[in-house]
Amino acid sequence: MHMSDRVAAVVPAAGRGERLGGSVPKALRSLAGRSLVQHAVESLTSAALVDQVVVAAPTAELDAFAALLGPGVQVIAGGAERIDSVRAALAVLDETVGVVLVHDAARPLTPPALVDTVASAVLAGAPAVIPVLAVNDTIKQIDDTGRVVRTVPRDVLRAVQTPQGFRRDVLDDAYRLSATLPPEVAITDDAGLVEALGVVVMTVPGAQEAFKVTRPADLVLAEALLAHR
Repeated sequence: MHMSDRVAAVVPAAGRGERLGGSVPKALRSLAGRSLVQHAVESLTSAALVDQVVVAAPTAELDAFAALLGPGVQVIAGGAERIDSVRAALAVLDETVGVVLVHDAARPLTPPALVDTVASAVLAGAPAVIPVLAVNDTIKQIDDTGRVVRTVPRDVLRAVQTPQGFRRDVLDDAYRLSATLPPEVAITDDAGLVEALGVVVMTVPGAQEAFKVTRPADLVLAEALLAHR
């Protein structure tokens, strides 16, 4: 099958972000005078290979998102869960798109070069690509009483970032499959869905700046890094 080389980026941004706190949706939290989602979208639109950007926003804030992001970005209503938001965004992509990147609005400082690296790897033939970093902390597996079961060797572990990139047909298949998964199967990223299909997921080196803003301290770090730039 011939794959179009047009690349679309999807940003699921409909979540509230309970751990970060605050009264506005997480994606609208301010970082150096602009919202997290504006920073994240700028990373995508600054990348050389991205042709279309679709943001799935909370239904009540569609106008606010559209006003912030401007005419070049398509804003649609997201769903209750991340998976629903990505599914809604996939449904509105241009027919000519052959590669889909899925990116967290909460990764505001992701370098555009990383976006292009992920897209390039899919364009070069990989069905699924994720950016990863080595794990610095020692990782313990515990049981439900809090006792340590074992220490997991760090050298085989990687922390996963976004954007994650996929051949469009692979991601479409994965989201079709997702509708049939039992609720106890916890899928925390799109690559997890693709793995469930049995598709090989490749890795590329991630970027330290592409960290996720989850807690208030992460906002402080992001502010400091932006000031340093």
